[in-house]
Amino acid sequence: MAQESPKNSAAEIPVTSNGQLEDSHEHSFNRDLKRSLPVGLGLSETKITSHGFDSTKEGIVEAGPFPGSSASPKSSVISPSSAAASRLAGQGCDLIIPTGVKAQQKSGPVVLAEEVKNPAMEKLELVRKWSLNTYKCTRQIISEKLGRGSRTVDLELEAQIDILRDNKKKYENILKLAQTLSTQLFQMVHTQRQLGDAFADLSLKSLELHEEFGYNADTQKFLAKNGETLLGAINFFIASVTTLVNKTIEDTLLTVKQYESARIEYDAYRTDLEELNLGPRDANTLPKIEQSQQLFQVHKEKYDKMRNDVSIKLKFLEENKVKVLHNQLVLFHNAIAAYFAGNQKQLEQTLKQFHIKLKNPGADAPSWLEEQ
Repeated sequence: MAQESPKNSAAEIPVTSNGQLEDSHEHSFNRDLKRSLPVGLGLSETKITSHGFDSTKEGIVEAGPFPGSSASPKSSVISPSSAAASRLAGQGCDLIIPTGVKAQQKSGPVVLAEEVKNPAMEKLELVRKWSLNTYKCTRQIISEKLGRGSRTVDLELEAQIDILRDNKKKYENILKLAQTLSTQLFQMVHTQRQLGDAFADLSLKSLELHEEFGYNADTQKFLAKNGETLLGAINFFIASVTTLVNKTIEDTLLTVKQYESARIEYDAYRTDLEELNLGPRDANTLPKIEQSQQLFQVHKEKYDKMRNDVSIKLKFLEENKVKVLHNQLVLFHNAIAAYFAGNQKQLEQTLKQFHIKLKNPGADAPSWLEEQ
């Protein structure tokens, strides 16, 4: 076989159904091919060509010097025919390319790395959305005040909110009057205490009027003590009602403000959607209508949620308000009645009933060590 020409020698290559060389015959084929080549001619100097799969032989390898490579050997080149290429391309992912053969992938899934977000662009987008939302809401408010735009109204909820705001003003007036009464009572108690001390001093220095000054001193001290007890009850009433008005009711009104803002946004985007639906429908307006529909749905859900929150808070506020005001009004009535009736025992019992502890006179004043 060494005397034969490389171009005349041939070896059959078994090919699988998908056009790939069988791995079991690869080494035997290379061994037979080396034996059939002349001495000094390596595999790198061979030229491998393949013919169509419709021929009698599935593959033919022709050995011979590669054109233009007399000086240095070059790597083998595989030149598939057009029929074989079309058949291999039709089988797609079933094609297994042997090691050492470069293949160029022209199609398939491409995985792109996630783009790095620019903080400046994000802030710019947030500012743009905020500006657009502010413009729409301002336009809606102006149109409502001018009587041109329509607004969504929940009659039952709006009536409850109006009653709450009116009650808050009345409770604030009660607090103002109660604080005035507390201030005046404190001044009166302070005056009675000083008057009692003055009577007691004169009782010791005026022997002929000792008993008369003594009676008045005891009376003023007794009134001052009862006044301090009443003052404690009034201050407890003021503190409880202040908590109800400035915290509980104010928290509910804050939710009401959020509900009203959500209502304005809802009406603004509803009006915007209605205007787009009244206009022409073409390739330019359909995306705008779809986007406006999505924004309208988002603000509608927000409006419904805030309306539900306001309804729940108004319900709990009413229950809490009734409970708190019932106890405080009973305390205020019993304390005032006992004080002006001169019933010290009933007055003290009223404070015990509501667990009110009176502060000792001068308890808030700093000691002489703290003053130094």
